[in-house]
Amino acid sequence: MSIHLDELDLRILRVLQYDSSISNAELAERVLASAPTCMRRVRRLKEAGVIQREIALVDHRKVGMSVTAIIEVSLDRQAAEDFEAFEGYICAESAVTQCYRVSPGPDFVVMADLSDMSAYDEFARRLFTNSSNVRNVRTFFSTHRAKFEANAPIEAARRAS
Repeated sequence: MSIHLDELDLRILRVLQYDSSISNAELAERVLASAPTCMRRVRRLKEAGVIQREIALVDHRKVGMSVTAIIEVSLDRQAAEDFEAFEGYICAESAVTQCYRVSPGPDFVVMADLSDMSAYDEFARRLFTNSSNVRNVRTFFSTHRAKFEANAPIEAARRAS
């Protein structure tokens, strides 16, 4: 479903990306619209798939995940069904927080959060060593996270429309 986003939609998205737990009345106040209008707009944005879901961002370190691995993966076979099989296989892992098919370079970049290096070693052996289609794996470990956002750049969306 295609949807045109006007300035009110973009204001709503900016506010909800920062804090989706606010009440509809508070949202309406912040975006300078009526509460019923905001409720209709948010419902429309959800139905159109613009708002995919609402989540809580959790500090990974505070729940025991002290290792963030950025993993490049190259496959031997690169047919569409091989890419789809790898995506299904890797995305089913709870430690995997992001998975991107990329070009050029490796076929995939995968982000995973794990408790320690032993957990990473077990993860890598299970997922990469035992897979017959994984040709190469190269892993980088984050030493510091300077920024992490789940927000879409709303200003860019306004300029593009």
